[in-house]
Amino acid sequence: MAALTGWLWLAPVIAKAQEITPLYPGAVPNSKASDIQESGAESGVLTGITKPTLEYFRPAADKASGAAVIVIPGGGYGVVVYKGEGVSTAKALAEKGVAAFVLKYRLPSDVIMPDKKIGPLQDAQQAIKLVRDNAAKWGIDPTKVGIMGFSAGGHLASTAATHFEKAYIDNSTSTSLRPDFQILIYPVISMQDSLTHGGSRDNLLGKNPSRQDADLFSNELQVRANTPPAYLTHAADDKLVDVDNSIVYFEKLRHLKVPVELHIYPKGDHGFIFRHPGWMEPLFAWMKLNNWLKN
Repeated sequence: MAALTGWLWLAPVIAKAQEITPLYPGAVPNSKASDIQESGAESGVLTGITKPTLEYFRPAADKASGAAVIVIPGGGYGVVVYKGEGVSTAKALAEKGVAAFVLKYRLPSDVIMPDKKIGPLQDAQQAIKLVRDNAAKWGIDPTKVGIMGFSAGGHLASTAATHFEKAYIDNSTSTSLRPDFQILIYPVISMQDSLTHGGSRDNLLGKNPSRQDADLFSNELQVRANTPPAYLTHAADDKLVDVDNSIVYFEKLRHLKVPVELHIYPKGDHGFIFRHPGWMEPLFAWMKLNNWLKN
């Protein structure tokens, strides 16, 4: 807890959530009846999510930049580290003038979904749609909507950033599902044997995924010239999610001339945000350079 407290200086308590919005106005797609109950509210590490939401942290009017970021906490697709990676980050973003939305997404499960491998992506796409569709209401520039993910949440964020041309949700209004930028923190990128985090892949695709599914959700293989600009950060000594996930993704983006910035800490291991108090400063500099934040 001491390490976490040391990091929270970036996010004074004056940044508070203004509203929690159900992700879907009606029935949740790709869901089936179950008796699973959500748990973990007290610890901030959630499981059993069947009703996904967005929690909005509004920046002060005099700081608001018009930019928005959808924050996707990690947890290996087995839990959602909602407070530590989600709420804490959203508060820090709001303090810098970014409208921040924490995504409480469904974890892949055959018990609650007919097709578990697309459930989290549906929720990420719906989050982008919801933020863009309500841009005027929330004081957001719809051309400055980014997505940010940690660990397996980084896999989900990069999936949204590379699979936006196919809508996995109802999108009759043809709202753009392409994030304007992506921020990936010690992300799982690949589902390939040599790179992936085994637990994340098993939870998302099953223990013996088809080659087709493994390739489809290996996001380094899905990079195109129209993939959104990216900011990546990782620790070289990460023992849970190998830093090569970020390096391979960086290389794919670079070779296709997609603007990308990569920061690698020599030490910090997985979850280094709780041990590196200033980890967001290079991110804010990148956002200012790209006019998503005010100088």
